[in-house]
Amino acid sequence: MSVLANLRTSRRLPVLQVLKTSVATIAAWLIAGALIPAQLPVFAAIAALLVVQPSVNQSLGKGIERSIGVLLGVIVASALAFAFGAYSWVVLVAVLIAMLIAWALKMAPATGNQVAISAMLTLALGAATPNYALDRVLETVIGAAIGIIVNAAIVPPVAIAPARREAALLGSELAASADRLAAALETEQSRPQIEALMIEARLLRPVRDAAVDAIAAGTESLTLNPRRSAHREELAQLGSLIDQLNPIVTQLIGMTRAFADRYDASLHDEPTVKAIAEQLHRVAHDIRLAARVAEPEPEPMTSMVPALTSALVVRPPTSSHWILIGSLLEDLRRIREELGAEA
Repeated sequence: MSVLANLRTSRRLPVLQVLKTSVATIAAWLIAGALIPAQLPVFAAIAALLVVQPSVNQSLGKGIERSIGVLLGVIVASALAFAFGAYSWVVLVAVLIAMLIAWALKMAPATGNQVAISAMLTLALGAATPNYALDRVLETVIGAAIGIIVNAAIVPPVAIAPARREAALLGSELAASADRLAAALETEQSRPQIEALMIEARLLRPVRDAAVDAIAAGTESLTLNPRRSAHREELAQLGSLIDQLNPIVTQLIGMTRAFADRYDASLHDEPTVKAIAEQLHRVAHDIRLAARVAEPEPEPMTSMVPALTSALVVRPPTSSHWILIGSLLEDLRRIREELGAEA
């Protein structure tokens, strides 16, 4: 079952991506076949099929990779055919030599495979004469160019929606984590409740990492994209939000860890602890306010006025709690700085 599971993915390709790949492959076949009519335009069709990628920048990279692989492959095939003739064992030697050349040049696995495949196809599909080899290289360049043009011309993909979704999720989860820690500071907690609180805090890390990856993917999707001007400002705002929230994730996890390690039932008698809880509720409010960049509320439930408007007044804690309270206060100070509040 695990082998069969690898045949399927959890998410389909966008149907537009499938249609663009089909259009590029058909166009490459027709155009390359008209320009170079001597052979079936297999190399052009394969190049177009592989070059249509989730972004224009990736398409360009795949086109260059494909062209270099084919060039080296047909050179290897032509040299061996000229030296030894068109024997079946020559094909096997060509594959071996192509793989060794790719290894020596430290090529990526995909490019190395491309060299070997191109050498094999060149020997298998026709006589590896100089004209034949040159035609296959030109055919590949034509197919790659068509793939890039189709990907850029037909609604070039922009990965802004995933970046917006992941940034909004990070803001929502981070604010909820601050509220949960505040509630734990306000009421007596059992050990299972504290452990659950710690688990929920640790889960902020994968949410943050997903948001960072989504911003990187969005940035990559705008490179060389004709539609980039319409989305550049939004992506910059989302990136700034992630940069602002990223350290707060670390601080909140640290505060939760300190609370879990040094908790005792008498902690709630400390006036400063109640004040810290109130500040954390205000932190949650201001995080949601900042995250409106990613997901504006249709009917705002979050006040547009920042809640962290005044400094926290601290009373001296009892001797048994001063380490925990000091740790919480230091992390809270850093969070306030990230949210633009006065210390």
